[in-house]
Amino acid sequence: MRLIRYLFLVLLAICLVVVATANLDPVSVTLLPGELATYSGFQFTAEVPLYVVGFGGMLLGLLIGFFWEWLRESKHRSVASRQRRETARMQRELDRLQAEKRRNDGHDDVLALIEKGGTR
Repeated sequence: MRLIRYLFLVLLAICLVVVATANLDPVSVTLLPGELATYSGFQFTAEVPLYVVGFGGMLLGLLIGFFWEWLRESKHRSVASRQRRETARMQRELDRLQAEKRRNDGHDDVLALIEKGGTR
């Protein structure tokens, strides 16, 4: 399985290099449209190879998708955290009850209650 993964990564890298070398022509990337840039007083333009625009768009899409998924799963993480705390609380209670039972082994339940100092 590891060999298949490495083979896939090598093929993907070769494809990305081929796409990058085929798209070396420079393009002008502008941050804001012309009218909005003059209104805001901020203009940013860069000349970059076309493959940078394509790969940058893919990378930005991946980052937005990861962030969106992280937000979507937050409710599941909070439920899991709450369940872990509840499980730990129940385990402590079980341990306490088992220790109490071991102390009372060989004693009558009524006598154990009397020794505690009260009845229910």
